[in-house]
Amino acid sequence: MSTFYTEEELKQLGIAEYGEDVLIGRHAVLYHPERLHIGSHVRIDDFTIVSGNVRLHDYIHISHFCGLYGAEAGIEMLDFSCLSSKVSVYATSDDYSGETMTNPMVPEKYHVRHISAPVQIGKHGLIGCGSVILPGVTIAEGCSVGSMSLCNRTTEPFGIYAGIPARRIKERSRRLEELEAQLRQETM
Repeated sequence: MSTFYTEEELKQLGIAEYGEDVLIGRHAVLYHPERLHIGSHVRIDDFTIVSGNVRLHDYIHISHFCGLYGAEAGIEMLDFSCLSSKVSVYATSDDYSGETMTNPMVPEKYHVRHISAPVQIGKHGLIGCGSVILPGVTIAEGCSVGSMSLCNRTTEPFGIYAGIPARRIKERSRRLEELEAQLRQETM
């Protein structure tokens, strides 16, 4: 038995839509798969959680033990983006100020404040292992984020970011745009 669902099994998962060459690990957890949109050439490895509104474009890899918590606001990953292992992406969070109680087991009237904003990982975005992306952050096109970084602010294109909080430490090469053009030409 393969570690990934077969085409027939994928059809049974209830995913809103998906393209060609989609690999989802049998031990990945998809909460509300009817809110998950997947393009072509996408791989989601085992022990990953995908929850809420999530849109994955083409040529995407989500490694083992990642968490994508889209809730209502949503998470979008554009072409050629990827998450290394143990990355957490949050489009929603409790309010940690103490003005309200937290956690889903507390009745809503005591748990009324949430932080909720869409997250986007731009084309060619690469997020290093153990990093965290908070609600409302856009990882701009061509950015890479070093391992164990905290992204609490939107980035600028083609930079390498790292740290807590993540800061731009240098420029990222644009050669990957040439490689993308070659790949697209070969696959047409």
